[in-house]
Amino acid sequence: MDKSSFWTTDDARWQAIVERNQAADGNFVYAVRTTGVYCLPSSAARLPRRENVEFFDTPEAAEQQGYRPSKRLRRGQPTLENSYAVKIAEACRYIEQHEDDLPLADIARHVGISTYHFHRRFKATTGLTPKAYASAHRNQRLRDSLNKSERVTDAIFTAGFNSNSPFYETSSAILGMTPKAWRAGGKGAQIYFALAICSLGDILVAQSEKGICAILLGDDASNLLQELQDKFPQAELIGNDTQFEQCISRVVGFIEAPEIGFDLPLDIRGTAFQQRVWQALRDIPVGTTVSYTDIAQRIGSPKAVRAVAGACAANMLAVAIPCHRVIRNDGALSGYRWGIERKRALLNKESKR
Repeated sequence: MDKSSFWTTDDARWQAIVERNQAADGNFVYAVRTTGVYCLPSSAARLPRRENVEFFDTPEAAEQQGYRPSKRLRRGQPTLENSYAVKIAEACRYIEQHEDDLPLADIARHVGISTYHFHRRFKATTGLTPKAYASAHRNQRLRDSLNKSERVTDAIFTAGFNSNSPFYETSSAILGMTPKAWRAGGKGAQIYFALAICSLGDILVAQSEKGICAILLGDDASNLLQELQDKFPQAELIGNDTQFEQCISRVVGFIEAPEIGFDLPLDIRGTAFQQRVWQALRDIPVGTTVSYTDIAQRIGSPKAVRAVAGACAANMLAVAIPCHRVIRNDGALSGYRWGIERKRALLNKESKR
């Protein structure tokens, strides 16, 4: 039986409060009408009268009704958030360890959170639904397998796809090209690119069948082109395409006026962890900065600050995935793939919007 289902009724929740049951923490909170505060089931506060108690699935739901966290809960909120983060990180490991698609209820049961609450928490923490996270992880296994296996079919099954035909129907969306082309370094794939100059220096924009796969910044156009060639050594790189050059003008326009937003389709390729980080970066509003620690906490891996920095450094899509909005805890700028001065210039532009 799902242990989180113990606390779905008011009677069961009240009993958990009476027992100060720590196992119920994370499944609901209770609010006291006479004091206007809400607490965790395990709270050591004086037991309220039953008729004054109201139950909520989440702290957010209690706050929407005008309740505020108790002093004890406020002091312990980082611990509570860390507890959620640990559970979500545990869920991520559980998903990664299973090749088959797991029912949402099974994952929630494994970490001891109600299914509804788990889905909301997982998406809020990682930026992905559990299903999307599982898909991203499986897709990365496929990329790794294609690089190791002699046969494409072996790689498909190693990655956890159960049959060939459903995979081939979606392979272009997963890889941006056919599996054989991916394994051959993009052989047979067409990637359009264009070079231009913007206020940040030289810029290269490239696009696969799926979407924009690279936005590179630098001081030497030939170096940017070499970087693209290194990424797809066997692909057919197509330049001087009039229609595609209109695309680079939109990217440059976004750099110069970030308030217009970025709405071009993206071909985002990375590990499941990198994709979690990059999704969290895309959720940072224009004109706002966060720390690497903030991002680590948002994706449910509070101790993975260095790995977050590594994911930022691996980003191939400058400005579209705004890693320039991530700064150190002390507010200093650091760790930008395309140079600190460009990072400062981008943040200055956004602050003046």
